[in-house]
Amino acid sequence: MAPEEPLAAPKLGVLAGAGELPLRIIEACRAADRTFFVLAFEGSADPAVVQGVPHAWIRLGAAGEGLRILRANGVAELVMAGGVKRPSVLQLRPDWRTAKFFARIGYRALGDDGLMKAVIHELEQVEGFRVVGLDTILGTSLAPEGPIGRNAPDEQARQDIAHGFRIVRALGALDIGQAVVVQQGLVLGVEAIEGTDALIARCAALKRDGPGGVLVKGMKPGQERRVDLPTIGPRTVTAAAAAGLRGVAIEAGSSILVDRAAIAAAADHAGLFVVGVVPP
Repeated sequence: MAPEEPLAAPKLGVLAGAGELPLRIIEACRAADRTFFVLAFEGSADPAVVQGVPHAWIRLGAAGEGLRILRANGVAELVMAGGVKRPSVLQLRPDWRTAKFFARIGYRALGDDGLMKAVIHELEQVEGFRVVGLDTILGTSLAPEGPIGRNAPDEQARQDIAHGFRIVRALGALDIGQAVVVQQGLVLGVEAIEGTDALIARCAALKRDGPGGVLVKGMKPGQERRVDLPTIGPRTVTAAAAAGLRGVAIEAGSSILVDRAAIAAAADHAGLFVVGVVPP
């Protein structure tokens, strides 16, 4: 008997926000010859990313239309890729389907991680989709333990990293953010709604004399791994260098590297370290 051919992977719906992750997902689908469809969020996704691929645009508050489009295109699995700025209810202009969802969960009372958990539950338990994590598609992009590039942290930097992860865990327990900048034991800034790029820029004016600070990024305690994993790319390294930081530490095995080779090259060029760390 001829061996059975493996079953094709279900069609993937890419819920595309800002940044490079939607493009990485598209490239991974093409490399695996997997069928996909992109639902791009207006005001967040880059039009250049979806050019030439099956896609539709949707505003964030139009869940009913988005679900209709996904079903019409035969999507069975979903992945959330890229950032989306969380609007107020007034800015969201929710349709009936979205308003019903928010009325049930209490939109204003939930932090970002709580909201994402509720969205995933809705998509799976109510709408019948299967939500998969970025790491199941971009597995080779997970940060390894150890230096990424030629440079490694010294003893002072290792102490700042350890302190940074303690702060990140405390922030995450309150569902606030995933990143902090520490310099010589001092917390220069913590990430909130502004995002990592703005945090780095803000800390440039707060740096002290002596060895520069360290950007530390990690998961929130109990975070839903299928969405919003800590992510860095070459631009993160470039921004860190411009802000006078000496390095970047990310949680190994739980963070996404957007183009590892380019990250290492940018770090080497700037004389920074990028390191994957398993927090205690």
